[in-house]
Amino acid sequence: MPTHPATSKGTKLMTTPPTTGGPSGSSDTVPPRPDHPPRPAALHVGPYQPDEGLSWLPFRPTIRIRLTLLYGGMFLMAGVLLLMLMYVVVRNAFQNTPVPQITIDPGITAQIGGRAVTGDEFNQYFRTQMQVGQHSELDTLLRQALTVLVVLALIAFAAGYAMAGRVLRPLGRITRIAREVASSDLHRRIELEGPDDELKELADTFDDMLDRLDRSFDSQRRFVANASHELRTPLAINRTLLEVQLADPATSPDLQQLGKTLLATNERSEQLVEGLLLLAHSDNELTDRRPVELAEVASRAIEQSRSEAGNREVEIRAELNPVTVSGNGVLLERIALNLLQNAVRYNLPDGWVEITTTPGPGGLGELVVSNTGPVVPGYELEHIFEPFRRVKGADRTRSDKGVGLGLSIVRSVVRAHGGSIEAAPRPGGGLTMRVRIPGA
Repeated sequence: MPTHPATSKGTKLMTTPPTTGGPSGSSDTVPPRPDHPPRPAALHVGPYQPDEGLSWLPFRPTIRIRLTLLYGGMFLMAGVLLLMLMYVVVRNAFQNTPVPQITIDPGITAQIGGRAVTGDEFNQYFRTQMQVGQHSELDTLLRQALTVLVVLALIAFAAGYAMAGRVLRPLGRITRIAREVASSDLHRRIELEGPDDELKELADTFDDMLDRLDRSFDSQRRFVANASHELRTPLAINRTLLEVQLADPATSPDLQQLGKTLLATNERSEQLVEGLLLLAHSDNELTDRRPVELAEVASRAIEQSRSEAGNREVEIRAELNPVTVSGNGVLLERIALNLLQNAVRYNLPDGWVEITTTPGPGGLGELVVSNTGPVVPGYELEHIFEPFRRVKGADRTRSDKGVGLGLSIVRSVVRAHGGSIEAAPRPGGGLTMRVRIPGA
């Protein structure tokens, strides 16, 4: 099922800017050698990853977590520094405290541990005991200060987490409303109240952007409505006139053939207009979703394609398993119909088309359409969903293969449903198209 719409094989012209001072230039002088050596080329640095600095964390490093770590880390560093300064000050105070000298008269006996000592021995013992007491007091002070610091650090982290949440609350509202706008309509506004700070400036800028987008989409919708009327009406008049002329039995055979050719051209133009209008409408995400049975959608598409498949000698096979998805039934039917028509038209005589519906992983519904046909190069697959694109070798002069918007419409409708579509070449020729739509 090669890509469908045809694009003319245009020739790309490449222009080269004129060179000056080259071999064929008007000047053969050699530029002077620079006095300084050329600077080395800058090293290429890969793209910045926002979470690369916190990749060791076992959880997602949100801004709130980062601010909490910043607040708590700064408090912890300040506490450690304060503790070190306090320890140094107290130790110096102990060291600078003078030790009193005790004089013992010869008639007085001093004993330490039951042993008589002289005055110098007693002073040395007294000085040693004071040093031991000072070290013990310093150790006790250090242990108690560390305990208090750990408790206060935990309180600081908790308070920082709460404070970061309060500061980032307007940002959360901006994100929530932005998601609602993306999933519903552009008429919602943030209208953030509060101090005139950076977050309010961001919200006001976002509101201005939504105003411009809303006006742009309204203008697009009016243009599509006007184009729908202005383009359909003359084409319908032309078709009517051609059909009336062809119904006249007195019309000559040459005129009959010309009328049929013009009628086929007019029909192709009508299909092109309908496809363009549907493509313009299907780019927006759906707001009204309902449960849709994917097997029933595929069955209706098969009935509409069976006649064309019979005329082209293509067999349609079906394996439809019940699976319910969430979306618009008419648009989902258009997905299946476009894929089937594309598979039938870009097929070979005595070929086949197989369509299946199955439940996919994660509650998704899968619609798979496979077909025989010409071999499609893998490098062409990235272009088949573009409007008016066709793989190499496809004949764009034949009007029986559509107007080149089938797969583009399919991709737009799938995106509007929040799904995905994949195209893979079959080894023997043809394609396998796999559509996944979120379940109901």
